[in-house]
Amino acid sequence: MNKIVQTAITPTREEDYPEWYQQIVKASDLAEKSPVRGCMVIKPWGYALWENMVRVLDEMFKATGVKNAYFPLFIPLSFLEKEAEHVEGFAKECAVVTHHRLEKGADGGLVPAGKLTEPLVVRPTSETIIGDSFAKWVSSYRDLPVLINQWANVVRWEMRTRTFLRTSEFLWQEGHTAHATAEEAMERTRQMLGVYATFVEEYLAIPVIQGEKTPSERFPGAVDTLCIEAMMQDRKALQAGTSHFLGQNFAKSSGIRFQSATKQEEYAWTTSWGASTRLIGGLIMTHGDDDGLIMPPRIASAHVVLLPIIRKASERQSVMEYVGQLADALREKVYGGRRLVVEIDDRDIGGARGWEWIKKGIPIRVEIGPRDIAADSVFFARRDGAHQEKQSLKRPDFLEKISEILDQIQANLFARALRLRKDHTVCIDDQDEFNRFFTPQNPEKPEIHGGFSLSRWCGSAECEAETKERLMVTIRCIPFEKGPNEVGPCVCCGRPSDRRVIFAKAY
Repeated sequence: MNKIVQTAITPTREEDYPEWYQQIVKASDLAEKSPVRGCMVIKPWGYALWENMVRVLDEMFKATGVKNAYFPLFIPLSFLEKEAEHVEGFAKECAVVTHHRLEKGADGGLVPAGKLTEPLVVRPTSETIIGDSFAKWVSSYRDLPVLINQWANVVRWEMRTRTFLRTSEFLWQEGHTAHATAEEAMERTRQMLGVYATFVEEYLAIPVIQGEKTPSERFPGAVDTLCIEAMMQDRKALQAGTSHFLGQNFAKSSGIRFQSATKQEEYAWTTSWGASTRLIGGLIMTHGDDDGLIMPPRIASAHVVLLPIIRKASERQSVMEYVGQLADALREKVYGGRRLVVEIDDRDIGGARGWEWIKKGIPIRVEIGPRDIAADSVFFARRDGAHQEKQSLKRPDFLEKISEILDQIQANLFARALRLRKDHTVCIDDQDEFNRFFTPQNPEKPEIHGGFSLSRWCGSAECEAETKERLMVTIRCIPFEKGPNEVGPCVCCGRPSDRRVIFAKAY
C-alpha cells in the first residue's frame, strides 16, 4: 500500500492549483479579502514582503538617475480623452468620481450630491496627468531628460479578481521619463527592463525571459512594449514587469515640447515602466509547495525564527536568555543589504507553532532546548527542504555560516524554478502537436498542462487572434534571444516565418 502523504495545504497543487493558491495566501497570513469587492487587505507579513521589494527596486531605480515624486489620484476625464488609443485601452476598467459629497436621501440613507463639473477618473495609470506636469517642467533640451518614478496605488475595475494577481486596487510603482531623442528614450526603455529582470531573478529567484510584445499585446498608446515573462508551477506565464517606449504619442497629447539645440521646437520622446504587487503572486506560484509559502531569503519578510523548547517552568529563564543572546547576535549580521530579521516565537501551542512558520515560508527555523544549550548548538531546518530534514551546528558555526546557508536556499530556489521552465519549454513546429500541447490530457485535472512553446509565427494578427480564441493561448513575447531554426513555416497557418515567439497560457 502506498502511504498517504499528509500536507499542510489542501488541496495540493496537483489536485486544484487555483484553490491551492488561495489557500497559500490564507495560510501564510499574507493577505485577506476586503469588504470592497475585488480589493485586498495586505497583512503585516505580506506588507513586509512588499516593503522589501520597494526598498530594493527603489535603490535600483535611483542608481540610474531616477527621482521619486507623487501625482494626484484623480485624473480629469478630459486628460484621458486627449490620447484616443490610451483611453480606449483603459475605458472599461476605469472607476469614475462624479459627485463630491453625500446627503441624506428621502429614505434617510446617504445619496451622492454635488455633481462635479468634470468627472474624475481614479488613477488606472498616470501617463496623462504626469504628462501635464512634464509639459510645465520642460521648455528646453537642457531640461531633459526628466526621470521620475512614483510609488502609488491604482484602480482597474476588474470583473474577475484573484488576490495579488488581479485586484481592483493594487500597489505598484510607475516610472515616467521624457527625452530629447527617440534613441535615448528607447535606451531607457531597455535599461529599465533590465533592472526588472535583475531584480526578479536575483531577489525573487524567478527566472525570466526578456522580449518584446506583439502589437496586439502592447500597452495602449505605446509604440513598443518590452516585458519579462516567468513560468509558474502550473506552466502558465506571468508577466512580471513591463517597460514601454511611448514615442511622441503622449508628448503630443500632453504638449510636452522643447526647444532643441538647433532652436527648433520638438516634441519629447517618453517612456513608462511598472511593476506591482502581482510580483507577490508570482513568488507564491513559483516557489510555494504543498506545505505553504517559501520565501527567497533576499526578499523574505524575516530570515530566521527561533523556537524555544520549554517543557518545564524551571527551564524558561535559561532557554529564553540563550534565545535572546542568539537573536541579538543574528541581528548584527547583514544579508542582502539589510540586517537579518529574526522572529522569536515562544507560544505554548505544541507542533502547530512550527507548522505555522513552515506555511509562512520563513527560510530558517531554529529549535532551541536545554540539550542544545548544554551543547552550545542549534538545531535548524531550511524551508527549501522537507520539513523533517533538520541539522545541528555549533552556535559559533551557525553564526558564521548563516549568510552562506541563506545564499544556498536562494540559489536552490532559482535552480528549481529554472529547471521547471527548461523541462516545459519546447520547440513545436507542427500544428497538431501544438494543439495537443495546450489541450488538457486529463479532464479531471485540467489545470496543469502545457508550458512555453517556442514556435514560429508569421506576424499575422489573424493567426494570433485565432490561437487565442481557440486555445486561450497568447504570444507572451518575441524573445530577444533567438531560438533554433528561426526560419520556417508558421505553426498557425504554414506561411513563411522568420522568428520564433513564446506561446503560452497566461495570468
